[in-house]
Amino acid sequence: MKLVILAGGLGTRIAEESETKPKPMVEIGGRPLLWHIMKTYAHHGVTEFIICLGYKGYVIKEFFMNYQRHLSDIEINLKDGSHRILGSQSEDWKVTLIDTGENTMTGGRLKRVAPYLGDETFCMTYGDGLSDVDLTAEFALHRQSGRLATVAAVQPPGRFGVLAIDDRSNEVSSFQEKPSDEIGWINGGFFVLEPKAIDYVAGDATSFEQEPLANLASDGQLTAFRHNGFWHPCDTLRDKRELEKLWASGRAPWRCWN
Repeated sequence: MKLVILAGGLGTRIAEESETKPKPMVEIGGRPLLWHIMKTYAHHGVTEFIICLGYKGYVIKEFFMNYQRHLSDIEINLKDGSHRILGSQSEDWKVTLIDTGENTMTGGRLKRVAPYLGDETFCMTYGDGLSDVDLTAEFALHRQSGRLATVAAVQPPGRFGVLAIDDRSNEVSSFQEKPSDEIGWINGGFFVLEPKAIDYVAGDATSFEQEPLANLASDGQLTAFRHNGFWHPCDTLRDKRELEKLWASGRAPWRCWN
């Protein structure tokens, strides 16, 4: 099974980082978000990746072009410039990097890489979210459902405190973060798709989260895989700091690999 990673967006809410790199290249623990996502999928047996490039896509290309060298011992002949890899610790992955346009929407990016997917079931996710979702169980649910699309449904933690205020005195009688079960289930990414799902995308201007998902749902072709565990986007510096803290603790929930 192949994984399509949407990695071409601007990341305007984390501009402090994305001025010099695409958001999936924001580092957690010294490695890009993109790497963490790929390690998660590889743990579940997915080792072929198609990365949809856009904004500053050359940064991602350079990362993977130099990836093996950075993780290896190298012997270099300075006279003629030749070199030899002495020992590599890089992963056994196949990575395809496709420029899908700087302004192309998510659905359009998927449609542009369709020629590289073949006729088999594939995965798709965003390049800026980490999770401990049980992908193996999601794959099984997708096969069992017989539908064209499956999405990981998540309940994000509340970001805002809820105040209980007395109407007369304006006294705050209680304060609590909004419970996740009051927010409801949202699109958490981590899709499993059949090739025919791409037919729901009109073109470059199509956002996958709008007409395609809405029409898949109305046609009875969308399954939800309910994930009650860890899920965290990296949209802001606050998000990055929280993820860095988890990684530094040695107990990052999404780290399922050895």
